[in-house]
Amino acid sequence: MSTYDPQDSTVAIHGGRSLDCHASSILFPLYQTSTFVHDAVGVDKGFSYSRVSNPTVDALEKVIGTLEGTPPAVCFRTGMAAITTLLLSVLKSGDHAVLSDVVYGGTMRLFREVLDDLGITASFVDTSDATNVEAAITPATRILFIETPGNPTLKLTDIEAVARIAKRHSILLAVDNTFLTPILQKPLELGADISVLSTTKYIDGHNATVGGSIATHDDKLLERIRLVRKTIGTTQAPFEAWLTLQGIKTLPARLRLHCEGAAVIARWLENHPDVERVYYPGLDSFPQKALAEKQQRAPGGIIAFELKAGVETAVRALNSVKLCSRAESLGGLETLITHPPSTTHADLDPKLRRGLGISDGLIRLSVGLEAPEDIIADLEQAFAAAASSNASEEVTHEIR
Repeated sequence: MSTYDPQDSTVAIHGGRSLDCHASSILFPLYQTSTFVHDAVGVDKGFSYSRVSNPTVDALEKVIGTLEGTPPAVCFRTGMAAITTLLLSVLKSGDHAVLSDVVYGGTMRLFREVLDDLGITASFVDTSDATNVEAAITPATRILFIETPGNPTLKLTDIEAVARIAKRHSILLAVDNTFLTPILQKPLELGADISVLSTTKYIDGHNATVGGSIATHDDKLLERIRLVRKTIGTTQAPFEAWLTLQGIKTLPARLRLHCEGAAVIARWLENHPDVERVYYPGLDSFPQKALAEKQQRAPGGIIAFELKAGVETAVRALNSVKLCSRAESLGGLETLITHPPSTTHADLDPKLRRGLGISDGLIRLSVGLEAPEDIIADLEQAFAAAASSNASEEVTHEIR
């Protein structure tokens, strides 16, 4: 895989930033205000109401845009607010979208519970095979929306291959790049039109905020997205933007440590006698490792795995962790462990979920910045506790 760009750290700290005009504070000020005073009727300093724009939010948009290599991004209250605003900006009744089948559960729910009722249809296909994408396109298709790595199985999609298809059909290609961020994967350089992030995750990195962003080189599309954001009120709040501005400064350094720790833990899991399967793009056993090496700078900090003893043992193991935290999010300093079938993908029909490779016993691990040895020790004791509980139940059953 390609090496990290050492300039990313400089950009994350200084990119798009300017000192405030009042006191030259090294931290950009928090403009925690709903409205701004006009100098005269029709005369202002570029801001009027924080639902439309806010200086602190603007500062975050500039630095994300600098990392993405685009004009300032557009920031939102949540990642789902970003996705919803994007889709409402480019789709209308009668339009069609093609999406990755392994995609964040909230994105799937948005179509099935909201957009379907508005006459906007979608096809969820295995985008790891570009021929499936081509086959799913109809005359009504307006956007391809892929997530790579996919959540939670880490299945990859070849961005360049899908971008060629999108351009051939004059369709937009959006990539949810939350798992890698523009530090580890550059969707726009690979031919995508739109990069979508849940800034809640690695961008903030401290489990302190929720937010989302959209970046693109298309000025007309940016204008449309900002109009829809203003209209439906999905603009990021100033305080969350200010906190995210602090978190993003350490993004490159944090990602390096996340990836280093995840690599150690993934290898340990793969060699553990209780583990049936490990999904991690940095392992030789990962079926798409070559693609990961082609389009990613590093494998990332997320691991998924299954235990040999099945779903009940997996749940016991999850309930036995002491250092890892049972939580649905990812990308923070703390190691988070979750059970996607009962959390992020609980709304999916179990048969469909299993067909997507999300087994009932799948566990997702977001590797934090604790010492990898401590994370491993916690998983080891959790596996042992789950196995011990299984043995006790078997003895009880035999006695009965």
